[in-house]
Amino acid sequence: MPEILEAEAARLVLEESALKRKIVSVEATDAWYLKGGLTLRAARAALPGHKFIRARRRGKQLFLDTNLSGPVVGLHLGMSGRVVVDRKAAGDPLLYASNRDAKEWYRFAVVFADGGRLALRDPRRLGAVVFDADEDRLGPDALSLGLVDLRAAVSKSRAPLKAVLMDQKRIAGLGNLLTDEALWRGAFDPTRPANSLDASELARLHRAIRTTLRTLGRRGGSHTGDLMVARLPGGACPLDGAPLRRQKVGGRTTYFCPQHQI
Repeated sequence: MPEILEAEAARLVLEESALKRKIVSVEATDAWYLKGGLTLRAARAALPGHKFIRARRRGKQLFLDTNLSGPVVGLHLGMSGRVVVDRKAAGDPLLYASNRDAKEWYRFAVVFADGGRLALRDPRRLGAVVFDADEDRLGPDALSLGLVDLRAAVSKSRAPLKAVLMDQKRIAGLGNLLTDEALWRGAFDPTRPANSLDASELARLHRAIRTTLRTLGRRGGSHTGDLMVARLPGGACPLDGAPLRRQKVGGRTTYFCPQHQI
């Protein structure tokens, strides 16, 4: 499922292949996919004649700036979305959704004057396209997260630690897989109150998040963590062999080791 690493891979594809190409038309076969009051008529009125001049990302959210004071196009990948530019799909194949190239899964597309196109393919229909989104509603980006940012995100909440780390208003970009991996590496129980961490534990958690993002980024995505192979019923901790516990935390299926994650 797309998390910050997959969103960054999509941003790179957009930066390499979708910029400085004149837009001639917009397609949106699924009106429900357009959010924030956006309609197909409005998109068709706003984008043709423009070019994308910059591809940005904050957390899992992608933003395409247009020239001539055009709108900022926001792309949200949801649980199964993939950016496709000229039939090149960003990132590795998805694990929890079909990678079949079905026509009906193309929810939104921009057609360029040279005949190429940028499209968002989403089998599970959980992503979105929005214009001029409020970017300030997102917390600091996880890839540049500082210790001060982390302390501000967790120090005032008694909610489970995992739920707080996955709150995009607090930290932008951490999803289910990356959070489980970071907590496993840092030896933190995902259910403990977020504000129970002392200064040394906060520093350890910060290191674990940074190491997780750096290591899995080099490997190719959020699905490449050391814990990933054991994320199944009956799985054992890759570190100490203890049976993993599986439960819902913050509404998400969570795997953790009750022996070393405390």
